Amino acid sequence: MKALNLMVIAAAMLSISSCSTVPITGRSRVNIVSESEMQNVAAQSYTSLLRDPKTKVLNNADATRVKRVGQKIQAAVTKYMNANGYAEQIQGFNWEFNLIDSKEVNAWCMPGGKVAVYSGILPIAKDDAGLATIMGHEIAHAIAQHSSERASQAALAEMGGSLLGAATSGKSQMAQSILNQAYGIGAQGFVLLPNSRKQELEADKLGLIFMSMAGYDPSSAISFWQRMSAASAGAQKPSEFLSTHPSDATRIAQIQRLLPEAQRYYNSATGKPIR
Repeated sequence: MKALNLMVIAAAMLSISSCSTVPITGRSRVNIVSESEMQNVAAQSYTSLLRDPKTKVLNNADATRVKRVGQKIQAAVTKYMNANGYAEQIQGFNWEFNLIDSKEVNAWCMPGGKVAVYSGILPIAKDDAGLATIMGHEIAHAIAQHSSERASQAALAEMGGSLLGAATSGKSQMAQSILNQAYGIGAQGFVLLPNSRKQELEADKLGLIFMSMAGYDPSSAISFWQRMSAASAGAQKPSEFLSTHPSDATRIAQIQRLLPEAQRYYNSATGKPIR
């Protein structure tokens, strides 16, 4: 048990020494996985995807829109990060914006600013403001370093499982099995999934602010998520407690609460009176 205690203390010290702050929300995060390493892996994966013969990267009017909207959000993010003491967090970013031909309703941003939008989401995005909503959200994941945070959480959960295994090594096989199963359910249901939902809502907030600073009306985010909800109506979804994502209703309710704050950023960006 002495060795076990030392390992727990070491893990705690490692976590504390690896804390950083998420821009805008000010949330303290623990990253024991190197963000620069995540960016390197992301850059390689992104290049491999674009070079894959099965991947059709579009070069049309919609692709131009994706790049234009993405670059406006990039400029807003860069301005905010530089002005608020977070410049070092985007030093390794090498932004790219591409539209991929796919029926999949999806978009994502890898660490380092590697963005892909799938053409299947364009009808739901509808216009530039809708596109800015989804791209702002995905870019926010990268700015908040959610990928390295999730990797860190998974590593810590695995470490906890190993420590539990060491602590229960003297118990019966049945007892070990029950404890390990309980730990797995607890880690998933009370740590990993809730943290994933918190990250999604955090990305919604950051994305709303970023799109507003880029000159896109933040109220458009509500209609976008309403369209997303309607598009998936009838599809079987897990309960919010068992999901990696918050419900559409939870998302929309948060955006409605954040609109006055986002509106001030929008008014400032567009030269309208700030109330």
